[in-house]
Amino acid sequence: MPAKAGNFYFYFVKDAQSYIPENAETVVLSRDEYNELLSRDAHQQTEIQYLKHELEKLKRMIFGSKSERFIPIDSSQLNLELEGIEEKKEIESETQSITYTRNKSKNKEEAGHSRMPLPAHLPRVEHVIEPEENTAGAKKIGEEITEILEYKPGKLYVQRYIRPKYLLPEDKGIVIGQLPSLPIPRGNAGAGLLSHIIISKYVDHLPFYRQVQQFKRQGVVFAESTMNGWFSATCKLLSPLYDKLKNKILRSDYLMADETPIPVLTEDKPGATHKGYIWVYFDPLNRMALFDYRKSRSREGPTEILQNFRGKLQTDGYEAYTIFEKQNGITLLACMAHARRKFEEAKDNDKLRAEHILKLMQGLYAIERKARDAEMPHEERYELRQAESLPILKEIEIWMKDNIMKVLPKSSIGKAISYTLNLWPRLVRYADDGRCEIDNNLIENTIRPIALGRKNYLFAGSHEGAERTAMMYTFMSCCKINNIEPYAWLRDTLTRLQDTKISQIENLLPNSWTSHPPKERCTLQ
Repeated sequence: MPAKAGNFYFYFVKDAQSYIPENAETVVLSRDEYNELLSRDAHQQTEIQYLKHELEKLKRMIFGSKSERFIPIDSSQLNLELEGIEEKKEIESETQSITYTRNKSKNKEEAGHSRMPLPAHLPRVEHVIEPEENTAGAKKIGEEITEILEYKPGKLYVQRYIRPKYLLPEDKGIVIGQLPSLPIPRGNAGAGLLSHIIISKYVDHLPFYRQVQQFKRQGVVFAESTMNGWFSATCKLLSPLYDKLKNKILRSDYLMADETPIPVLTEDKPGATHKGYIWVYFDPLNRMALFDYRKSRSREGPTEILQNFRGKLQTDGYEAYTIFEKQNGITLLACMAHARRKFEEAKDNDKLRAEHILKLMQGLYAIERKARDAEMPHEERYELRQAESLPILKEIEIWMKDNIMKVLPKSSIGKAISYTLNLWPRLVRYADDGRCEIDNNLIENTIRPIALGRKNYLFAGSHEGAERTAMMYTFMSCCKINNIEPYAWLRDTLTRLQDTKISQIENLLPNSWTSHPPKERCTLQ
C-alpha cells in the first residue's frame, strides 16, 4: 500500500523493477529512507512544540498576567436550555401586599461621614479658635472638634554629652562621668541614625546615595563613603548576633531552602557584575530566616551550611539539593506550588489535561486552607491530610503515569508531568507530618524584598558588601515574620549590644526580643 504525504505517494520498493503506476507523481524511497524521514519529521514536530512553548513563556513574561490563580469553568452554566422556550406559557403573577417597619436613618448632617477615626496613639497639637464676635457674658454650650492628620519630616539633631572633670582633694586623681556605650566607638553616628539608614535601605529599598541627597536637603552634607563606613561598622557589631541566629536556626529539624541571584561588583570583571547568590533558609516553626551569600549557585553553599543539619528539608526541584537525598538524617520534601506552576504554564499547550490536574491540586489547597482557617494543631492537620489529601494525591499519581506516554516529551504538558513525577516521592511527604507545609510559598515571600532591592540599589559593591547585605536581610526578615517594628528593634539592639553578655545575646534576636533591657549588663566579650 502506498503512503500519502501531501500531494505525493511514497512506494516501498525492493528493486528498480518494482511496479510503479503510470502517470503517478512519485518519489521512490526504500523502507530505511522512509523510516528515517518519519523519524526526522517526528523530531521536527517535537522541536516545533518546544519552540512554541518557549515563545508562549516569553510572551507571558512580557505581556501576560503574573497571577497563577486557577478558576475552573463550570460547563453546566453554559447550558441555557433554550429549546422549546416558545412553547412555555407565561405564568400569571399573583400580587401580594407586604408591610414592614424599619428604623429611619439620620440625614447627612446628623449621620456625618464614614471616615475612619485617626489613631489615638498619635500626639495631638491643639489649636483653640475663638469666634471673631465679642463673647463677653456668653455661655459656652459645647465645641466642635476637627482633626487633621499632618506630617513633619524627620529632623536630624545633635546629642551633646557634657562630662565635667573634677580634681579630687589630696591629689586622689581626676574623675569624669562615664560616656554611655556607643554603637561605633569613637564614631559620631548614634543608634537612631544608624537604624534609620539601614531600615531605609533594607526595608524601604532606598539606596545610600539617595539618602545622602535627602540629608543634603536638610543642610547636612556627608559623603556616601561615610555612610558606607557606618554601615560596615554596624555590621561588625551585629556579626555575633548573626552567628547566634545561624546556629539557632540550623538546630531546627524542619527547614525550607531557596536561592536568588544578586549582582556584585568585582575587580576581576571591570565594567560588568558578578552573579552571586543569596541562599535563604527558613524555619516556619520557630519563625526565623537565615540569608547566606555565596559567590555561585553550586551545591557547595548549602552543603557547607547544612553539613550538621538533621531533619526535613523542603526545596524546589533544583539539582543542587539532590545531594541531600543520600545524606543520612535528612529527608527531602518538594514544593507543590512549583509543580502546579508547570501545569498552569501548560494550559495553552493542552488545556484539557492541564486543567484536570489544576483542579485536583486546587482540592489539595482547599484542604490546607480548611486546616489553616480552623487553626488546627499539627496532629489534627496530619489526620485531615491522611483522610482527605492522600486520595487526591493517589489520583494525581495514577493519572500522570497513564498520560506520560500520551504526550510529547518536550511539550509543556509533557515537561509538567515529567517534572512532577520525578519529584513525586518528595511532593507527597508533606502529608506524613502535620508540621510541614504543602509548598515553599513562605520562603518565597521572605525572598521578595531582595528582588525589590535589586531594582533600586542595582548591585552590591563587593563580595563583602553582599555578605553584609545578607546579614541585614536576615534581621529585617525575622522582624517581619515576628511582627516586630524593625526600627524599634534595631535601635534598641544597637544601644544594648555593646553591654550584653555573649550568654545573653540570644535575648536580642527578633523572635525573642523585648524592649526592656536585661537586669545584668556588662561588657561584650
